[in-house]
Amino acid sequence: MTLRNQILNPPNAPTVDTPQSPVKVAPEAVFEQLHTLRAQMNDELSPLTNVQRRAIKQRGKRQTNDVLQSSINIIGVADVISLAVGLPADQVRQMCDESNRWTAVADELRALLNGVEGANLVRQQRLAEIANRAYTIGTSLAGDPAYAELLSHVQETKRLKKLARRKKSAQGQNPQRASSPNTPENPPKA
Repeated sequence: MTLRNQILNPPNAPTVDTPQSPVKVAPEAVFEQLHTLRAQMNDELSPLTNVQRRAIKQRGKRQTNDVLQSSINIIGVADVISLAVGLPADQVRQMCDESNRWTAVADELRALLNGVEGANLVRQQRLAEIANRAYTIGTSLAGDPAYAELLSHVQETKRLKKLARRKKSAQGQNPQRASSPNTPENPPKA
């Protein structure tokens, strides 16, 4: 093979038809990119409390696109309406277009969040299965003198599991007492 052919057609170079493996992204890199993106979008962000969100939704029921466009056309018909609204029809149309484009962004972010949460849930489930398998195998081997070093680890894991169960049951009991203070078991104090 000549030098020219080696440069133009290297033997191990991927061809256009060869699918490239996706680049794995570290969570820290994604976090940093999102943080940077948030800083760049600061003027476009308006975090709302649940109460504010509900109030806005109740006040301004979403209109269909046809009704919205027809109403914007009314603004353009008479200057008096444009003055009363405080904006010309073109500017309102631009606001409408921008709203639609940001809706697409919000949909994509929701899909991304759903995918990230789903993948992490799968990771956590897999970790739980691996941990349970390791504990089960360790428990069965801990009785064998050849694996005596496992005994302390198995005992510590058993202690931590028992402690976690106690905390769960205590958390499950507290809300019941708080939600029904005047039951026959807890009569009102006079």
